[in-house]
Amino acid sequence: MKNKNLLYVLYILLMASLLFLNVGCSDDETTEPPVTVDESEILLNHFETTNDYIYTSGTFVVSASDVRTTQLTNPTSQKLVDIRSATDFATGHIEGAVNVPFSNLYDYIKTINPADFTRIVIICYSGQTSAYAVSLVRAIGGYNNAISLKWGMSSWDSVFATNYWLAKLSNIRAGSFVTTPSPAKNPKGDLPVINTGKTTAPEILEARIKQLLTDGFPAATISENTVYSNLSNYYIVNLWSPALYANPGHIDGAINYDPGTQPFKSANDLTTLPTNKTSVIYCFTGQTSAYTAAYLRMLGYDVKSLTYGANSMIYDIMLSGGVANTFVPATEIKGYPYVTGP
Repeated sequence: MKNKNLLYVLYILLMASLLFLNVGCSDDETTEPPVTVDESEILLNHFETTNDYIYTSGTFVVSASDVRTTQLTNPTSQKLVDIRSATDFATGHIEGAVNVPFSNLYDYIKTINPADFTRIVIICYSGQTSAYAVSLVRAIGGYNNAISLKWGMSSWDSVFATNYWLAKLSNIRAGSFVTTPSPAKNPKGDLPVINTGKTTAPEILEARIKQLLTDGFPAATISENTVYSNLSNYYIVNLWSPALYANPGHIDGAINYDPGTQPFKSANDLTTLPTNKTSVIYCFTGQTSAYTAAYLRMLGYDVKSLTYGANSMIYDIMLSGGVANTFVPATEIKGYPYVTGP
């Protein structure tokens, strides 16, 4: 009898132990819920507290004459990165330039020590793609010496301008610009949602830059013809001073965002941009708008840069008014030598 009782007690203890182990294992194997973060808020905070390049890194363009002078006097002090197609690069490029596909720019730039160069010049056809690219490169951090060749290869020699700046100067909207007061900006709202699946600012930033490079610059652009086909489809942002907004005037319905007020900071007017509608940003050349669009698209806004800016809409008005950033072929196209081949 005693042996039976002892066996019974041992059995109870064994069952209790197994139950305890099972519960313990179940607890260990419980899947924790995924961490959810506000990626756009994390990225915005990173920019505004760590790398506010959009407002603190100075001019993002360099003239062809400055690049040429350095090429002749101290060529190794500047890195020339040409992001045009391999075919166009082979047709003609600045001596010493390296050809890098736009989509591969992040990985290539990361191989460069920015301290090795006074400037890293990014080169395209018109200065617009390169302005967009420079914005993305500066966003990486540590590359504030990345800079865009103003007007692109169009400024180097007329052979490169024929299908770009020389073909895009137009007065097609000279009779459509208005001088009415600016409509009110939207009320402030929420940031857009971005979903890279990452949780830290460096990871989110890298994912966003790579995604925009993969998407390509055309995804971030729009022509004046498309905009004018239905103005009400877009939230149109005029990126000029109030004085220039009034004269030479603006696209009807465009809202003035004065660049001097740093409008795209969270404390100012960033969140007045809609999250349910495409915003179109325009300037005089399409270069400042491209630079700005890259920043806003990293944050998740559906923003497009109007290609060639006001030069493609009211060229003669700009020219006669002496408006800065008017493309004047006689002064902007330098006729510098170039080389061919890969």
